Amino acid sequence: MVKYTGINHLAMVTGDMDATVRFWRDLLGMRLVVGLGRPGYRHYFFEISAQDMIAFFEWEGVDRLPEKDHGVPVRGPVAFDHISFAVQSSDDLWELKDRLEAADFWVSEVVDHGFIHSVYAFDPNNIPIEFSVPIEEYEVRRIPAMLDPKPTDITREGPEPQPGKWPPVRRPTPLHEREVYDGEGEKIIAFMNRVRGRG
Repeated sequence: MVKYTGINHLAMVTGDMDATVRFWRDLLGMRLVVGLGRPGYRHYFFEISAQDMIAFFEWEGVDRLPEKDHGVPVRGPVAFDHISFAVQSSDDLWELKDRLEAADFWVSEVVDHGFIHSVYAFDPNNIPIEFSVPIEEYEVRRIPAMLDPKPTDITREGPEPQPGKWPPVRRPTPLHEREVYDGEGEKIIAFMNRVRGRG
């Protein structure tokens, strides 16, 4: 079974990288760890935690999202509602609320969801974001909770991955056929090698 370690990165879009850097790096405190660019294009990565990042593409002609409240149903094509970032303590949650208010960003009151306490806000691109502190006593990853009064038949199969529901892999890719294609990594590798004195 595949072992996941977190979200390597969420890839979002902005039309204003400067405002995005000011918000994510300077207001929220997430380090800017990679910046790639060429005319008409930027791709910047911010560190959320030791395992997780959020990245932004900047393209010419991108407009801000229309404001859409967190969790409010919509119709038509949609693939995204909001992102929730975990914080370590209630003090962290209140500090973020205070920072957002001081910077004149709208931020909700602290909301008790039972297993988490959260505040809600929007970034400069109108991306709906949430900050949540887990309530240790009610950690749903330890005791999954299905409270939907009408779960689907598939959902009733339980929280664990169900074997035999997809075709099995008949031929795993042999080592000698595992080819990795070039992306923009050579720029990052060259930079890191220079910093380390290897190039």
